[in-house]
Amino acid sequence: MQIKKLSASITRAIACATMLACFLAAPARAEEVKAGDLVITQAWSRATPGGAKIAGGYLTIENKGSAPDRLIGGTGEVAGKIEVHEMSMKDGVMTMRFLDKGLAIEPGKTVKLAPGGYHLMMLDLKSPLKQGDKVPVTLEFEKAGKVTLSLDVQGVGAQAPAGAGKSGGHMDMKKMPDHSGMKM
Repeated sequence: MQIKKLSASITRAIACATMLACFLAAPARAEEVKAGDLVITQAWSRATPGGAKIAGGYLTIENKGSAPDRLIGGTGEVAGKIEVHEMSMKDGVMTMRFLDKGLAIEPGKTVKLAPGGYHLMMLDLKSPLKQGDKVPVTLEFEKAGKVTLSLDVQGVGAQAPAGAGKSGGHMDMKKMPDHSGMKM
């Protein structure tokens, strides 16, 4: 009888410890920021090597409204300028271009800024981005206005924020070289 009670107690203790470990091991939920009808999540960047003058910023924008909006650009103490860019591959050549009219966020749609596709280009970095840092930036939208959020800085070659799985960008980045140290 004593052995059955002890066994049941041990089983319950193991089950409780397992549940507690699952809660503690779960990745922290990324910050969610709202700007008008827009919901911004998974804002992140990559660490940069010393001397780098550029960095990319990535995030997801969901338009829960009935009217389109447009990401125009941004500002932040970390960089001299923050622009919206697009990377694409054509005839085996990777190109990057500044989106001078911004990036449309259609109603009911989600736009993902990710390596190999749309991204924020932070130009004239004031200092290197270090893994674990939170970099405050202010994004500007045509209708929703300005919104401040933090980019969680991941490792130099990261393809997505910690715990987010695949980046969901336009291209399979496993087939692409790492351009994190690229200088302009």
